[in-house]
Amino acid sequence: MTERDDAAIVTSCLSGDVDAYGALVERYERVVYNLALRMLGNPEDARDAAQTAFVRAWQSLARFDPQRRFFSWIYRITMNECLNQIDRRRHHEPVDGDLPCADDPADRVEARETSEQIDRALRALTLEHREVVVLRHFVDMSYDEIAEALLIPEKTVKSRLYEARQRLCVLLPRSVA
Repeated sequence: MTERDDAAIVTSCLSGDVDAYGALVERYERVVYNLALRMLGNPEDARDAAQTAFVRAWQSLARFDPQRRFFSWIYRITMNECLNQIDRRRHHEPVDGDLPCADDPADRVEARETSEQIDRALRALTLEHREVVVLRHFVDMSYDEIAEALLIPEKTVKSRLYEARQRLCVLLPRSVA
């Protein structure tokens, strides 16, 4: 699917085809969930945020600008929901180990500890720095795509990413960084 396909699906939804929205959900559900997981650090909270983001997008579909990418739009909605959840809860829980690991229990423990260290380091970053790190390294977006999603110049993306990486080098032990 392309952005043009996304815009066509939105048009179809707005014309009364409520089932068409499922194609957009299917296309973006994994990336929206992963974004929420990295921002919130809890799988259950991430599922809630992703689901709420898709419901809010559906409710606001008439305001979608077909000249923009649907992902950029759903990204912004997802980030707003994550920020709302962060405001509602002040405690943080570590991410369940999502790093691939072997069947060896020691490897699983090490992978879980590494995941928790990364999660703590990400949460220690400012929101602006965390956003660019998550989008670049966990969602695999290009600098240009990040700039579009965040509505900032590409130079700012590069600058924030550099600063975030520098901060992560300080926050993470050498074995993780």
